[in-house]
Amino acid sequence: MFFYTVPSKPVNNRIKIWRRLAKAGAVQLKNTVYLLPFSEEHYEFFEWLTQEVDAMGGDGTFVQTQNIEPMDDGDLKRLFSKQRENDYRDIDKKLDTLERKVNSVTKGSGTRGSKQIEEQFHRLARDLHAVTRIDFFSSEVGKKMKEKMGAVEGALKRMGRDKKECPSPSITSRRVEEYQGKIWVTRTRPFIDRMASAWLIRKFIDKNAKFTFTEDHDAKKLTPQHVAFDIRGGEFTHQGDLCTFEVLVKTFGLSDQALKKIADIVHELDMKDGKYETPEASGIEEILTGIRKTITEDAQALEKGMSVFEMLYAANA
Repeated sequence: MFFYTVPSKPVNNRIKIWRRLAKAGAVQLKNTVYLLPFSEEHYEFFEWLTQEVDAMGGDGTFVQTQNIEPMDDGDLKRLFSKQRENDYRDIDKKLDTLERKVNSVTKGSGTRGSKQIEEQFHRLARDLHAVTRIDFFSSEVGKKMKEKMGAVEGALKRMGRDKKECPSPSITSRRVEEYQGKIWVTRTRPFIDRMASAWLIRKFIDKNAKFTFTEDHDAKKLTPQHVAFDIRGGEFTHQGDLCTFEVLVKTFGLSDQALKKIADIVHELDMKDGKYETPEASGIEEILTGIRKTITEDAQALEKGMSVFEMLYAANA
């Protein structure tokens, strides 16, 4: 529970604090009293916000409490859910408009404007992700909005297939046991697909996998002890509209929800075809770009990139 007061002028200070609280998902209990469910992240947020209020010449404090009389847990959850319903309502209206546009295209009015429709969908998906992130008690409205967004996404994918059917590549299955003790080779200056693929190899295929680097034209000169990936002529590389990471996942029959999430992100960053809606992708790309810019040694850059995907996997597992 957060309490604060700030001087009436300048007015933008009061607005700034209000916006910070709203973005964090806090609900207003009374005037300048706000609530957030307890978590380490929220505790730290209130710590910093208190300092910010103090710097404005105001007064802020917060407390951790188990009960707020006369409200019970159900009352508090409904308070948060009602606030999120207001957020969802605006997205719902925009999604209705977008759904009509998609239906118009799929019913035969042509694909004119389909790119703009996809861009609008991605913006709405990002907005929905931002709201669901602060829908702390998974409101019923939020669940219905996710279903509705999924239905529109499915219609968009069908629209895309109607425009250009892309046959699924044939992937030959492999056994993990066949790839133990190998040296995995990829291109120099590793980036998204290579970093993610290296992480996948060490996480799910060979925990002791070693990596080395070469140029594209060297791939065919490798010994049987070496396995080339994400490299022209390599054993594991892009096939059809699949990036190397996806090829590895399918080849070794790997499947879990967190891995699927990462596969979508890697595909979007590497292929940039708008096939998947991944709000986290841009942030992951910035981190990996930072690694690439600050670390010139390939092996070290690869390891750093792999650690990013390990943390991403842990966050979604």
